[in-house]
Amino acid sequence: MHGLLRGRDAAFAALVLGLLMASLDTSVVVAALPSIGADLGDPGAVGGVTAAYLLAVAVATPVHGSLGDRWGRRRMFVGSVTAFAVGSVACALASDLVALIAFRAVQGLGGSGLIVAAVAAMAELFDRVELVRRQGWLTAVFALSSIGGAPLGGLLAAVAGWWSIFLINLPICVVALFLGVCSVPGTWRAGRIRFDWTGAVLVAVVGGCVVVLGSGATPGWAPVLVAVALAATVAVVQVERRAAAPLVSPRLFADARLARVVAVTFLTGVALFGSFTYVPLAIGVARPAATGLLLVPMSVGQVLVTTGFALLARRWPRVTVWGRFGLVLGVAGLLATAALPLLQPGPTRLVAVVVGLACSGAALGLSMQAYTLLAQTWAPPDILGAGMATLTFARQIGGSLGIAIFGLLTLPAVFLVAAAALLVAVFAAPRAADDCVAA
Repeated sequence: MHGLLRGRDAAFAALVLGLLMASLDTSVVVAALPSIGADLGDPGAVGGVTAAYLLAVAVATPVHGSLGDRWGRRRMFVGSVTAFAVGSVACALASDLVALIAFRAVQGLGGSGLIVAAVAAMAELFDRVELVRRQGWLTAVFALSSIGGAPLGGLLAAVAGWWSIFLINLPICVVALFLGVCSVPGTWRAGRIRFDWTGAVLVAVVGGCVVVLGSGATPGWAPVLVAVALAATVAVVQVERRAAAPLVSPRLFADARLARVVAVTFLTGVALFGSFTYVPLAIGVARPAATGLLLVPMSVGQVLVTTGFALLARRWPRVTVWGRFGLVLGVAGLLATAALPLLQPGPTRLVAVVVGLACSGAALGLSMQAYTLLAQTWAPPDILGAGMATLTFARQIGGSLGIAIFGLLTLPAVFLVAAAALLVAVFAAPRAADDCVAA
């Protein structure tokens, strides 16, 4: 028994390290883009460095989930870490911007597998009571990497050069492989493996269009991208209903509870991840260091609520209630943040900053924990990976779509619309009657 627990702990550590690398590389490069553009000689095209990674992560996430159900989490984890490491080395050695963008896509292919492996393998490793305790680590990684990625990237680029951002991944990759190669669950289905190529292409089209919209790189093409994304979404629904081995299983949406979880996750991505980009503008502090200090309440709120959930959910285990509470906190936090541009500097504005950011951070932590846990509990075991990938994909697409939509709005309206989206999520969320009491 001791050896089994030790193996599970090793797998958990490997999965957390993989998730840390994948989520951190989403934002860590942002602050180094000016240095990259100046060094590689094309400052106007550096946006592709970030877009290539985000696009690869978005379009490959459902594929990793489906293949993980068939080949086993261990094979997909080892392959993902390897792809991520190879992509990192290639990025550090890139001699021109075109090569760097291509290698960032390779990194993204590995990163998407690391994200899916973390949320899917956790459900295979631990029962629900233990999941409650450990889920906070995954949420903390997502939140802290989102907030701290850009400052870390700027520091590394200034001290050692932009290439160091990619090379620091290598020691983490080695440790993750060492821990995970024998401990991450390795069960796979025997027999012929069929793959839904048509569904994969259509999902890639949807994800690609939304990520490009969110990047704001081609505003003139926005109507075309929206039309293509909508048409591809309709086609995905039709194709997946008939596919023998669907990439996005209709069984996930046949269960009303899971359908609600996916819908809430999408709306949370729109409201929280989409609006976080505009928080520094709402705070209105010119110095980056001061802005970073004001973002501390968001981290504190997230840490406090995830820790509290891990401790209190064993006594009050109705996870649906916790999830809805997190959404309500988010509505309050976004409304407080919306008021910031209208307030004069002073104690009232400072209180609004602290309350708004703390509630938003708490909402991010609690909603991610609760709805990931519910999906892990309710998803059928044979499509667990596809279910977790669909959840992750919904969050990513929601965030990209939120950024694209909010870019068209004035600053107070950004947070008001985000609060409205989260309020819709409150009413769309699974009911307490759907919940399963943890043993």
